[in-house]
Amino acid sequence: MLALWVLVATSCWGSGLVNAQPSPQVQERISAAIKKAASLPADKVDYTEFVNVFIGTDNFGDVCPGASVPFGMVKFSTDLTGYAPAGYVTDPTQTIRGLSPMHDSGTGSSLGTYGNFEIMPLICPGGFDSCPLTLAARERFRKNNTDDASPGYFAQTLDNGIKMEATSTRRAGLERFTFPKGSKPYFVLDLANDLPASFAGGHMEIDPEQGRITMGGLWGSSFGPGSYNYQAFACYDILDGGKQKLDEYGVWTGMTDEDFQTTGLGMTHLNLTRNLIGGVYESGALFSFAGQPEQINIRVGISFVSEAQACANAESEVGDASFDEIVARSKALWNEKLSKIEIDLKNTPANVTELLYSSLYRASLTPNNATDETQGPFANTPHPYFDSLYCSWDTFRTFYPLMSLHSPVEFAQIVDNYIDGWRKLGWMPECRANNLPGWTQGGSSGDVIVGHFAVTYHNEATALGIDLDELYSAMLADAEINPPEWNTLGRQVNVYKEYGYVPFGVLDTDSVGRQTREGSRTLEYAFEDFAVRQVALLLNKTDDVATYTNRSLFYRNVWDPSVQSDGFQGFAQKRAPNGSFVNTNPIDCSPNDSNENRECSLQGDNVVGFYESSSWEYSWFAPHDTAHLIELMGGNATFVKRLDHFFDAGYYLAGNEPSFQTPIGYHYANQPAKSVDRVREVVFTNFDITPAGLPGNDDQAAMATLLVFHLLGLYPVPSTSQFLVLSPMVPQYTIHNSYLGVSTTITTKGFDKRSVQKTIPKGAAAYVKSVTVNGVVQPTRCHFDFNDVFRVGGEVVIEVTADMDSVNSCGASVPESVSTGGFTTIR
Repeated sequence: MLALWVLVATSCWGSGLVNAQPSPQVQERISAAIKKAASLPADKVDYTEFVNVFIGTDNFGDVCPGASVPFGMVKFSTDLTGYAPAGYVTDPTQTIRGLSPMHDSGTGSSLGTYGNFEIMPLICPGGFDSCPLTLAARERFRKNNTDDASPGYFAQTLDNGIKMEATSTRRAGLERFTFPKGSKPYFVLDLANDLPASFAGGHMEIDPEQGRITMGGLWGSSFGPGSYNYQAFACYDILDGGKQKLDEYGVWTGMTDEDFQTTGLGMTHLNLTRNLIGGVYESGALFSFAGQPEQINIRVGISFVSEAQACANAESEVGDASFDEIVARSKALWNEKLSKIEIDLKNTPANVTELLYSSLYRASLTPNNATDETQGPFANTPHPYFDSLYCSWDTFRTFYPLMSLHSPVEFAQIVDNYIDGWRKLGWMPECRANNLPGWTQGGSSGDVIVGHFAVTYHNEATALGIDLDELYSAMLADAEINPPEWNTLGRQVNVYKEYGYVPFGVLDTDSVGRQTREGSRTLEYAFEDFAVRQVALLLNKTDDVATYTNRSLFYRNVWDPSVQSDGFQGFAQKRAPNGSFVNTNPIDCSPNDSNENRECSLQGDNVVGFYESSSWEYSWFAPHDTAHLIELMGGNATFVKRLDHFFDAGYYLAGNEPSFQTPIGYHYANQPAKSVDRVREVVFTNFDITPAGLPGNDDQAAMATLLVFHLLGLYPVPSTSQFLVLSPMVPQYTIHNSYLGVSTTITTKGFDKRSVQKTIPKGAAAYVKSVTVNGVVQPTRCHFDFNDVFRVGGEVVIEVTADMDSVNSCGASVPESVSTGGFTTIR
């Protein structure tokens, strides 16, 4: 989801906003590591050293740089004031509220998500009753240019000299605090406050003998109905196995708006409900340590089940391990993930290396693996469970196709999690936020995700724990059963099937939902039907193949050939039940829209007909049938001219998912060299290695995985096994699939570093001349199939040339489209 739809990226390669706060040593350390690794054997390379976790922490990127393991349920980071959905931001004008163990990364929820159980170290010269406890009272500025983090580690220093550090396991971690010499360490531990201020009641217990504080409560969704609540629990062990001695302890309450805070020295219990008059009734624990120890270690466990399980998680995952031992374990897990893709470190531009591995890191940061931490309808499910599916509309295009190349086990677990949503709720999740159903954006995009798995791994599905018949039943539920309320699950399929499109202003007597986005919902529903069609084809459901092939073409039913904009004819538009089009200006909700107050997202007064996009942008969306789009737009020449105008006039939004495939649209018009030019422009205009280096929020690594594909010179067509071939920005890379037991090495023959920039200079080789797979020259230079390349492994050679005109065609075939006989079989 686009956090701010009007956002236009202004960052450029190697530059960033003046607010960037990470220590300069972070970039110095990364650059030195990349340089050193060029001369190291592959088994000596530490890939975590190439990762810049601060990319996307500015410019509304919403990235969490906190300490985490791959798909960790905990992500330890500080929480800051202002716009900080992931807790941390670089803006030095914002203050630190505390360090907390729960965050999401790269989400477009402006409210923020999680941030529960904040702890803040304090120095209280006046003693226990003088400590600042409420959010407003305790906030402090950071010590500028000292923020530090790497995979599995996070650190920040307050302006009073207290250093906070954290490291993590899947559901637990360690916090380490270093105080100035001669000071007495105090800590405020917050029960109630979270980032979206959604506390709905909770409790806390202090056990001074055991040195343990337990707490739990109810909070609200960050991207879903406010009437829903989730439960969460924490266990803080504060004596470091007896190495630290507790001094004072007690509880506190307060409210900033009502200008009070009060403490209860020696009290050990809190039990509070929701404050119905409004505002968070702030509360928590306050404690200090005997003597003047410079360093304090605290062990933290988190659970969505109970306090007892939170403590058990800390005991089993951390135990008595030291801080440095947990950091080392976390780094080992990250190296296992990052080494799935190995590149020619010596000859790859350093910025590309840093961008690639930083993006691969974020591609395994979420969703959050909360298996065995289930609640509500999913309580005690025997299936894998993942939280923070922000959102399927964001991730089906590039996130899961990248996962399919190297991590089918995790992919299968997440697919089983989607199917389990159907088992428990009747439909697969579209968006899951804070363990709760989140808002639907395009329909049931989970169909495309599970469809991609089925098409790619149907031979291994049973061994991976997936029943394809059950998977298909879940897809059919999305495609055929209308939920009574479709804002959070399923689609409005009753009227879609009746009219052949989602009508504007329709009388729907059987279900409720926000009746907006009629144009974009039709386009997305049609592509979701294509995913169903693909699995029907796999399972030999002949009648269903015909039905869903036809429905996948419903995108044509919202195409109004009469609409003109900037001299081009024909655009997607919303349509009334009587068949007439309800036209809006195709420029509306684009970066060129002159109305800055126009609503373009889930608001009820979004009358444009599209979700976070203009018709100029969404009219390109038919990934399964681009050949017919070309016909609708007037043929190849007009299509190419219109694509050029789309980019050159400023309608393209790199940070918006419907535009992901558009830069490669030239492939379908048989001009693939222009796709190479356009992708270079997209990358080096919108992405860089600074905190401001993303074109908007990361959308649960949708941006990260898009960038990975661009750098590798590939692009996936979701729910198919087809990959579009571009020009890699690395001379050689190898993708390892340990489950299949294969490795695929792709070599860029004739690689020229000069081509790795926004505008390819004359004479620089960048344009694809030929593609050779395991010694066989392919008849087309525009696409190849997963089954020929990544399933069997081996060698792929992409030969590039500087002679653009000589290779500006696909050869034997352009990429497939349904209307031209494509996608007729599942291999």
